[in-house]
Order: sequence, then C-alpha cells, then structure tokens
Amino acid sequence: MLEKIDPLQSVLASLRCFQDGLEQMQAELTKNGNGDVISDTARLILEMKGRLILSGVGKSGHIARKLAATFSSTGTPAYFVHPAEASHGDLGVIQDNDVVLLMSWSGETRELSDVVAYCARFDVPMISITGNSESTLARKTQYPIILPHAEEACPHNLAPTTSTLLQLAMGDALAVTLLRMRGFSEESFRNFHPGGKLGSVLQPISELMFKGDQLPLVEMDAPIIEVISEISNKGFGIVGMRDVGGNLVGVITDGDIRRYLESNASGTMKSVIWKATAASLMTPGGVRLEPERLSARALNILQKNKISAAFVVEDSKPVGLVTVLQLLQRGVA
Repeated sequence: MLEKIDPLQSVLASLRCFQDGLEQMQAELTKNGNGDVISDTARLILEMKGRLILSGVGKSGHIARKLAATFSSTGTPAYFVHPAEASHGDLGVIQDNDVVLLMSWSGETRELSDVVAYCARFDVPMISITGNSESTLARKTQYPIILPHAEEACPHNLAPTTSTLLQLAMGDALAVTLLRMRGFSEESFRNFHPGGKLGSVLQPISELMFKGDQLPLVEMDAPIIEVISEISNKGFGIVGMRDVGGNLVGVITDGDIRRYLESNASGTMKSVIWKATAASLMTPGGVRLEPERLSARALNILQKNKISAAFVVEDSKPVGLVTVLQLLQRGVA
C-alpha cells in the first residue's frame, strides 16, 4: 500500500537534510587538515601547465562531468574521462603536465584503479573528493578532500542525494575560488559564453547600440521646435545636445518638453516654441555609458536611474544610444 505523504513537507525535509550536510562540510574544512589540502589543491590547479582531468563512475561520474564543464567555462581548462574508457585507450588523454581529480563517495570504486595506477606511474598529481578518509582512493592520492558522512535525503539513507550535493558543492566552490585567483572577469565570461542568455547579458553595448544617423542630436542653439522634431523623428524620447566641438553636453527628454509647455501655457504657441533654445531646457551631463559597458550593467544603470534611454559616449563624443526596451528585446534581464 502506498504511503500517504505531504509532497511539500517531504521536499522541505530533503532540503533541511541538504542544509545539514553543507553545514557539516563547512565545519570539516576547519579541522583534520582539510583546509590545508583545499588550499594546496587550488594552488596546484592554478599553477598546472596542462588541463584538469576529472573522472568518476555512476552518480560521482555525472557530477565529475558537470564540474569539468564548470571549470572549463570559468577559466580552468578541464576534461572528463570515463574510467571504463580510460582502461581501453583513453588513458592517453592524460599528460604529465595535467592534474587529475577523481571522485568516489566510497573511495573504493574499482574502475578508478587503472587511472590511479597510470597517474602514479607517470607522476601525474592526483586529487580526490571522497567521503571515506580511510579508503584506497584517499590513501593513494596526494590531495584527498574528505567530505563528511552526512545523512542521505533518501529515507533509506541509500540513494546518493546529500552526498552528490556535497561533491558538487565542493567542486563548484573550487571552480569559483580559481576564478577569483585568476582574476576572471565578466569580459572573460563572455569569451566562453557567446551564445544564449548569458551571451546576451555579457554583450558589450557597442555591439547593439543605435548609432550614426539613428542618433537624436541637435546643437545647443537649436530652437525648441527643432528639438521636438528630432524627438518625433527618431522616436527615442530623448535628444542629445552638442557643443561646437561635437561634445555631448546635455540631454532633453520628451518629459522636459511637456513640462516646459505646461509652465508656459499662458503664452501663444508660436512664442513658446520659438523664444527658447535647446540649451535653456537641457539637463547638463546626464547618464552616460561607455561602449565597452556590458549589456546587463547598462540595463541596471538605466533602471536604477529610472530612465528609458542613455547615450553612449567616447572621448566626450556621442557614439551611440541604448534603450531599456532594446536591451530587454535582446534578452538582457
């Protein structure tokens, strides 16, 4: 007979189990020399001349494969080798300037034995992430990272759940640590993530900004009627003011025009439109962006300042314009 359970409470119980495991892992890092091993491991990977080779079987293998992708995308060249395939020729992938990271919760995964023997024979440094400090794997690797014996979220304490989460968390934490040690920047991320959502977020605004004849620009001594015409023709709700040297000195928005007309409602339309110049209405300076500014950062600046558009400036000259609508349509959020 099926057991009646509350799905939500079951999920919350599993999450509490995961949280307990992570807290145990954090505590373990400060004792038994684990902290020193992790520091040495990070420096070893940072200074390696080759690649980080990851290997594991079963659930640990799935985690190792995912971590290889994470390391590679954050500046650490990494490659996953399945231990069964390694025993049938793929050991040749491992070079003497590589570092090997082996994952096994029990530390007794026999499929890893050929990889361990090969690395020992050719003096390839080995790291292990395991839950058994007394295991064969922990004893035969120079940099054993020992995770705590946390309870699995599985009610029978059998299905790898908390254990795989801890392996993943440790690997990701190492990848992020190396990212920081390398000074891996947002621009570096873009080099490795040119496609998809992340590619849009990390795209510099110079690659998508409106430019050339699309820019709404007038001279400072232009009459208000010319400003209104430029706003209407270009459709961005903003006009940039240029001085005689072509430098951007300020902006006028359609809101500025409305407020000006409201404050002069008692005058005739002709006198109101022709008596003032662009310079008398403009907001000096205004929000400006650099061409190399990342799209996500640009969107954040626009939203933070509660404006719908901003000019892109280089050497004080307006070279482009970006809008909130444009960035959202390009998938930046």
